[in-house]
Amino acid sequence: MPKVSVVIPAYNAMEFLPETLASVLQQTFTDFEVLIVNDGSSDSIVEWASGITDLRVKLISQDNQGVSAARNKGIAHAQGKYVAFLDADDLWEQTKLEKQVRCLEQKSAVGLVYTWTVLIDELGKPTGKMLASNVEANAWKQLIENDMISTGSSTMIRHSCFDKVGVFDPSLAFAEDYDMWLRIAFCYPFAVVKEPLTLYRQHSNNTTKNRQKMIQGLRTVIEKTFQSVPLELLYLRNRAYASIFLGMAWLAVGEGDYKKAISYHQQALLHHPQVFFSKKCLRLSLAIATIRWFGFHSYDKVRKLIHMLRQPVLGVFS
Repeated sequence: MPKVSVVIPAYNAMEFLPETLASVLQQTFTDFEVLIVNDGSSDSIVEWASGITDLRVKLISQDNQGVSAARNKGIAHAQGKYVAFLDADDLWEQTKLEKQVRCLEQKSAVGLVYTWTVLIDELGKPTGKMLASNVEANAWKQLIENDMISTGSSTMIRHSCFDKVGVFDPSLAFAEDYDMWLRIAFCYPFAVVKEPLTLYRQHSNNTTKNRQKMIQGLRTVIEKTFQSVPLELLYLRNRAYASIFLGMAWLAVGEGDYKKAISYHQQALLHHPQVFFSKKCLRLSLAIATIRWFGFHSYDKVRKLIHMLRQPVLGVFS
């Protein structure tokens, strides 16, 4: 049986899926199977898959049920000791599986290992942004305040974890992956490969513009999570909500909507007033003020200039 099962949920994803699969087949670690779960697509995925000659690749089709059900179908068919999820539009660097397998083999208690992530645009070009976290070991408290796993495509999980924590919740329309990471973190240590081995593609089809839907999904996950935690951890509930609203405020800042950003900022403070003194909140206040008084274009120019000036420093010391 293969050591790793790669699960790729796909719904009308043929624009990017061939490139995504190619990034898997080019891995230096080769003891894997690829389970592409066709979630009721109306594109040419079945015809395309019929032409794949690599026997490690299998297509599993189902009626359209959503990404959680597709991932669960992949888990049910997975034969590997480890399960690695990959969205149909994301990519992996060649050593991603090799380094994660080595990590899980060396750290038998770890349930989930993730990697750093590089953001790419629709054409696959790096945007200059990298999402990097050093949080590992007992990560639940940090995770409840800040989802440091930027994309499910960066994760590899022991198959046995699902026997203990269950599979993805198909009733969740948003943040179903965050719900899973929280459940795993409550029972198992995390590990991180501190290299940018996952490429997350940003495009119009994978960004949610309905902020209220995002908030409601995250709220559902938070309430679900705190139904079963010990009493001594309940204080983290308000911190979790503060983190959600700070995140929403930053999204509003990115769209130049300073009025909505102020509203979210205030809601964060209502849930956890002490967050006002955090670096994240102070940076947010500065960003909102810049947009309010000088306009979004001025803020964007300053942000890009700071990013450009930091690049040589990061290159020397990283």
